[in-house]
Amino acid sequence: MAVEYGPDGLLGVLTPQANTTVEPEFAILLPPRMAMLNARLTSPKPTIAARLVDYVDGLDVAATQFANAPVGAIAFACTGASYLVGAAAEDAAVARLEARTGQPFITAARAVCDALGALGARRIGLVSPYPPDLTEASAAYWRARGFTVARIVAAAAPDAAFHPIYAMSAGSAAEALGGMAGAGVDAIIMLGTGMPTLGPILDRPAVDGAPVLSCMTAIAWRCVIALRGDAPDGAELRGWIQGQGWRTRYAQRMTIPA
Repeated sequence: MAVEYGPDGLLGVLTPQANTTVEPEFAILLPPRMAMLNARLTSPKPTIAARLVDYVDGLDVAATQFANAPVGAIAFACTGASYLVGAAAEDAAVARLEARTGQPFITAARAVCDALGALGARRIGLVSPYPPDLTEASAAYWRARGFTVARIVAAAAPDAAFHPIYAMSAGSAAEALGGMAGAGVDAIIMLGTGMPTLGPILDRPAVDGAPVLSCMTAIAWRCVIALRGDAPDGAELRGWIQGQGWRTRYAQRMTIPA
């Protein structure tokens, strides 16, 4: 069943409670005839790590926020949770949610894995906005998924910000991406759904020939092809990374009206 503003597909998105990046980047990345409903993942836990794990524990309840809206897929726009619970628990949660909802349940981390598979990439570099403990959990996750982590570059976190990741600027992300020069990798992942990455990727879609993904470009790409019922395609993904289909929307969003 189609809805007026999403005749080509309606996406349900689960977003961490203080994340300021997911909705704006999805709005840019989704094609005009697709729409999204957003629901917030909430947790009273006092630390970032505890909240991330709590999000996974609460997925069954969080997904009910979409009620009977005709969503064609649900996106879990949070990678840190996948790193902390691990690949096996993530896979189990996906299987459970898909059985309950009857729709594809797409996590950001698994979307990156699908994207790396479509690109034929095994040796990867990570641009991380995380504190050291979560960065190491991320690296362990990618290794468990069968990838070789060849280099990790930390993005600078802002001082005295409301959140160490969500308050980060695209300039900091771009500066960290420059640190991947000479890494000798097959692909680069700009980690997290909270670090703004669309501008840096448009400016530099590859480093030394290695395509640059972010968790948001990967999950949006994976959701679009899920709503269309298509299979992952490496050539299409390379065009997507270069801004095909969304470059103009990004420019319109970031242009200050006269």
